[in-house]
Amino acid sequence: MLFPEIKLLCEELSQQFSTLSEERKKNLQLIADYIQAKKTAGEAVKLVYICTHNSRRSHFGQVWSAVAAAYYNISKVSTFSGGTEATAFHPNAIEALRQLGFQIEGNASETNPVYTVRFGDHESTECFSKVYNHPSNPQSSFAAIMTCSDAEENCPFIPGVELRVATTYNDPKAFDGTPQQDQAYRERSQQIALETLYVFSLIH
Repeated sequence: MLFPEIKLLCEELSQQFSTLSEERKKNLQLIADYIQAKKTAGEAVKLVYICTHNSRRSHFGQVWSAVAAAYYNISKVSTFSGGTEATAFHPNAIEALRQLGFQIEGNASETNPVYTVRFGDHESTECFSKVYNHPSNPQSSFAAIMTCSDAEENCPFIPGVELRVATTYNDPKAFDGTPQQDQAYRERSQQIALETLYVFSLIH
C-alpha cells in the first residue's frame, strides 16, 4: 500500500492528464504499448531511465514509474536508471522526493551511496548512480527511456534494448544554489510523475 501522501499526489496528478500535449502523449503511448505487450504476453516489464550523470531526472523516472506501477496495480514491473557516466544520486533530488512523502535511507557520507527509496509499506526501489549497462541493470529485453537530450545524443547504441524512447526533460541542475532551486526540483519531479502515471493509466 502506498504511503498516504504519495497516494494522494497520484490521485491529484491523475486528474491532470489533459494538460499533456498530444505530441507528448504520442511519445508516451510508445512506452505504454511496450508495457501492454509485455503484460499481455505474461512477461516481465523492465524499464531503464537514462540520463548523462544518472543523478536527477533518470532517478525521478525510476522512482515514479515504480510508484505508477504500484498505483495502477500493474505487476511484474521493474524499474532502473543509468547514465553515460556515474556520479551520485543528487541531494537536491533526494530532498525533493522526501518533501513529497518518500522515505529515503542511505549512507550519505559515501561518494556514491546506495539509497533505498520507500513509497509504501512494502514498496521500495534501490537508487544509486551507475552507467546504463551496469550489471545491476537488465542486459536484454528492456525499454530504454532517455530523460535528457545529452544522453539521447551520446548513446547511439544500447545493447539489448527492445524499445528506445526519448522523453527529455529540462535539468533542474540549472537552478542549484538559487532561490528557485526547491521549486525547480519539485516541478521536474511532478512532471515526470505525471507522465509516468499517464503511461501506466493506459495499461489494462
